[in-house]
Amino acid sequence: MGSVNKVNYQIQLDKILKKLEEDHTAPRLLLHSCCAPCSSYVLEYLSNYFRITVFYYNPNISPEAEYVQRVQELKRLIEEMPLRHPVTFQEGAYEPERFYEMARGMETLPEGQERCFACYRLRLGEAAIIAKAGNYDYFTTTLSISPLKNAQKLNEIGNQVGQEQGIAFLPSDFKKRNGYKRSLELSAEYHLYRQNYCGCVFSKREDTAQEERL
Repeated sequence: MGSVNKVNYQIQLDKILKKLEEDHTAPRLLLHSCCAPCSSYVLEYLSNYFRITVFYYNPNISPEAEYVQRVQELKRLIEEMPLRHPVTFQEGAYEPERFYEMARGMETLPEGQERCFACYRLRLGEAAIIAKAGNYDYFTTTLSISPLKNAQKLNEIGNQVGQEQGIAFLPSDFKKRNGYKRSLELSAEYHLYRQNYCGCVFSKREDTAQEERL
């Protein structure tokens, strides 16, 4: 079998943004966010083109105190960052039981495999529903900024759930063009809390095991 050609989602995004500039429009974007550090660069970048609502839906986050801290940091970042177009915040329901039901049978899989892909679908699926109900023009996620996240899968799943709901998914690979590096700089500038694991109990377990091996 031949190798699958990877899509350059940054080039796809460039084309959309160029068209928006030419048309002098600022569509509404529902931006699913996982945390403030990952959102920092994405907000700095996309707020030049969109009117954004940051949607925080992450039933995978554990424990609840971690979830609450991430919400608070995200709200603070939105308040403090100078952004071209206004940015609002919307918090989804905290439903850890949905995440554990989704993960059943995949608890022992390593990070970056099918459990993570199912988690992408859970969160992006909810974002698509909210975006459609709210008459947004696009939805997307900050997740692709992480070097540990599979941008190909994120975009494939985003497009799938977008088609299911009838809402356009904005293609992205935010780690491109030093996006991740810029997020580190902004995190330092705004003194953001940076967690050392993805957020779920399984990623925390892997992180702890790795630390113990060092």
